Amino acid sequence: MTSNSNGNQGALPLIGRILVATIFIMGGIGKLTAPGATQGYIAAMGLPLPVAAYIVSLIVELGGGVLLLLGYRTKIVAAVLAVFCVVTALVFHHALGDQNQMIHFLKNLAMAGGLLQIVAFGPGRLGLDSRTAAAA
Repeated sequence: MTSNSNGNQGALPLIGRILVATIFIMGGIGKLTAPGATQGYIAAMGLPLPVAAYIVSLIVELGGGVLLLLGYRTKIVAAVLAVFCVVTALVFHHALGDQNQMIHFLKNLAMAGGLLQIVAFGPGRLGLDSRTAAAA
C-alpha cells in the first residue's frame, strides 16, 4: 500500500466513512421508530423542548449519517457530527461513576476524534465531494 499525504487513498476512507456513518444511521432509524421513547428520554435528562431536540437529533443522526456515508459535504457534516458526539456525551453520558455510562462517554469522544480526522483529511476519492470537485 502506498502512502498519500492528503489522505485520498482508494477504499480505506470509504470503509471508514461506512463504519462511522452506520452508528448514526442506525441511531436515527431507532429514533424514527420510537419517537415517544426518545422524547421521553430527552425530557428525563432535563432538556427543554424535547420535541424540537428530537427533531434536531433525528436530522443530525439520520441526515448526517447518510451524507457522511455518501461523502457529500463531508468535512462540514463530520464537524457537525463531532460536535453532536461531544454534546451528547456531556448531556446523556455524564454519570461517569457508572461504568456503562463511562464507556458510552468515551465511545462518543472516540467517535468525535474519528470524525475530526475526516474533517482534516476529507472523504477520500470515493465520495460525492470528489466527483463534484472533479466536475468543477
